[in-house]
Amino acid sequence: MTTDKPNDFIDRLAKIFAIIFHPLLMPVYGMAIIFSAPTLFAYLPFNVKKLLLLIILINNILLPLSFLPFFIHRNIITSWTIRERKERNIPLIITTILYCATSYIIFRFPIPVFLKSFIFGSAFLALMVTLINFWWKISLHSVGAGAIISLVLILSLKMLTPLDWYLIPAIIAGGLVLSSRLRLNLHNPQQVWIGLLAGFFGLSLFMLLFQKFI
Repeated sequence: MTTDKPNDFIDRLAKIFAIIFHPLLMPVYGMAIIFSAPTLFAYLPFNVKKLLLLIILINNILLPLSFLPFFIHRNIITSWTIRERKERNIPLIITTILYCATSYIIFRFPIPVFLKSFIFGSAFLALMVTLINFWWKISLHSVGAGAIISLVLILSLKMLTPLDWYLIPAIIAGGLVLSSRLRLNLHNPQQVWIGLLAGFFGLSLFMLLFQKFI
């Protein structure tokens, strides 16, 4: 009986990591990194930062979560965690639409292109994983983790500022996310690693191209 206690504790930690690093929260974490890192973006007016975070909080976290009770009531999903691939389709489509709405709203704001590229890149990743999910189950948590690592690296390179104290925690968090998904048997190694790489390279390419052509 005592051998089960360490396993139960690890499982609880894995569930906590899954909540803390939920993919819906990644855009907020990304904006928080941009606003707090020692670059020029840290000097943006507080009201601008607050407004951007508020828009993302409402459109990309509160609204998607508000649909979950309805989905459960209509038997579109069977649980809050949405484990089955096919059950993800409708929630992902709605989430992607909300991401696109956020991008449309913020595109009109007179803010640095870098910020716009991250928000549009997040919408691109939402669309990408939605399309992938029609055929194959990818780890959304891992996509989010890869995107955050990508953001820190791009921010560091663009601003010519070493951000080791952001990059190291991002990599550690990414490792915890991948480990937690495997520990809970929600994904296999292929799904988490491809998710991580898709998030990293998907956001990197989109942000770099966006900033080049806009």
